[in-house]
Amino acid sequence: MPANLHPLEALLRQRIVVLDGAMGTMIQRYKLSEQDYRGKRFHDWKGKDLKGSLELLLLTKPEVIEEIHTQYLEAGADIIETNTFSATTIGLHDFLFQREPTNGRKDQEFFHRVVNDVDLRGLVHEMNVAAATVARRAADRVTNKTGTPRFVAGSIGPLPVTASISPDVNDPGFRAVSFDQLRQTYFDQASALVEGDVDLLIVETIFDTLNAKAALFAIAEVFEKAGKQLPLLISGTVTDRSGRTLGGQTVEAFLISIAHAQPLIVGLNCSLGPDEMEPYIEELARISPYYMSAYPNAGLPDPLSETGFPETPKIFSPKLEKWAANGWLNLVGGCCGTTPEHIRAIAEAVRDCRPRAFSHRNGTD
Repeated sequence: MPANLHPLEALLRQRIVVLDGAMGTMIQRYKLSEQDYRGKRFHDWKGKDLKGSLELLLLTKPEVIEEIHTQYLEAGADIIETNTFSATTIGLHDFLFQREPTNGRKDQEFFHRVVNDVDLRGLVHEMNVAAATVARRAADRVTNKTGTPRFVAGSIGPLPVTASISPDVNDPGFRAVSFDQLRQTYFDQASALVEGDVDLLIVETIFDTLNAKAALFAIAEVFEKAGKQLPLLISGTVTDRSGRTLGGQTVEAFLISIAHAQPLIVGLNCSLGPDEMEPYIEELARISPYYMSAYPNAGLPDPLSETGFPETPKIFSPKLEKWAANGWLNLVGGCCGTTPEHIRAIAEAVRDCRPRAFSHRNGTD
């Protein structure tokens, strides 16, 4: 094994690595109030309710986020994701940007103001550094306790706007946001995550590859500016049984579109449960020259279920064990509706499964 391998890649070659589960699902268990979200700092925030802004809890209830991280680590997760899925200026603008569109709809003029707002950018920077710090503290504590290395991944999620699709069915040529605005919002986030000392970055739940390209472009700029490069995990999401992203790409097209970023790991996550996602996991595992990841939802959404998703750990984990036994996986975890109980069951299920074998990027086995 090459001596200069990143510790995460070395672990990926030894066994199947376990990612954590859903943050939002766990936060729901705490039944936090509007005042919990506001805390003292945002007690007098005007105009908009803040309940539901999960990233805001990094500043008002950081102990809750650290406790959730710890629960996943103690359940067997090798990697925990920062609570930063929407921690960008654009991702948080509905909660934290108080000015309204000047011409009646959110357009590029509006989002220009969003991504350049000094106060919002400062808040986003603070959130992302805090997220990395909280996760790092939890990971290091469990590492020291168990002797097993744990990693912190900076989570970079999708946005409520897309560069490829018009939000107005009556104006198909309209684009609410420009590529450069996307690049800037992602640059601010990635810079803060790297400053906060994450071990890798995850660009995840990709439904529009053009948005993801803006994120990857920004990340490359951050790495150049910081003088260091972190491993990348890139994870797309198939939105329905057609096997395509919302932007219309097949799994193979998605893979080709992001290959220029030279990721360490590529996979799929989110919108479908394991039954519906299985053929696309199999296809990606067949064609990808990268380490392979999968972290599906706990089934299809079900509002009558406790977590909003129906599959219990007992139902969920054997399906992922099957993927591992088939030789498709290097990294596995859970997305929406999954809990530390799901992650514990997954970790136990794949413990004796060999990681997916393939010809590595440097040509060696």
